[in-house]
Amino acid sequence: MTGLEDRRALADDIQTAHRAGARLRLACTTAGIDERTLQRWKAQDGLLVGDRRPDAPRPPPGHALSAEERAAVLCVANEPRFADVPPARIVPMLADENIYLASESTFSRVLRAHGQTAHRGRARSPRKTRPPTTHIASAAGQIWCWDMTYLPAHVQVSSDTQFRALRRHPDSRTPDRFDVQFRVVPSVASRSLSR
Repeated sequence: MTGLEDRRALADDIQTAHRAGARLRLACTTAGIDERTLQRWKAQDGLLVGDRRPDAPRPPPGHALSAEERAAVLCVANEPRFADVPPARIVPMLADENIYLASESTFSRVLRAHGQTAHRGRARSPRKTRPPTTHIASAAGQIWCWDMTYLPAHVQVSSDTQFRALRRHPDSRTPDRFDVQFRVVPSVASRSLSR
């Protein structure tokens, strides 16, 4: 939708180019509009009044719910048996009783219009989850992890995420000894940092 001032400026620029010898169709294409659009603007007072679509009267559709029907939908949705039930379950439950008031989407629209779209149901409302924390290494030896892999040889490895290499320490043959960790990591770190 082009505003009134923009329409007038485009029309003036196109007219200036056309008077200077440019073809009208090419001038309109360069301006980004169709030649027929310019003709319509000139013929229907589009350069004086502007676009009347935003202010056009829009009557409600003939099949829209009346105020009484909307109130009935809201009354049913707020009954104690439906108070914690979403519209996707209200409509089938009413259909089992041979009652049809509105579709699921209409129930949702009516509830949204009255501010009742908060979590309906017995389940907990969804929660926002934080992204997992990350560790970023900008140099060697900043992030270390310890892993005890249960292989037949009971190999314990430590790795530096900067080098992404696993190193086996000679003292790692002893299974599940926590004191090995305090000897292995400093010695592997000193070897990797001295590279």
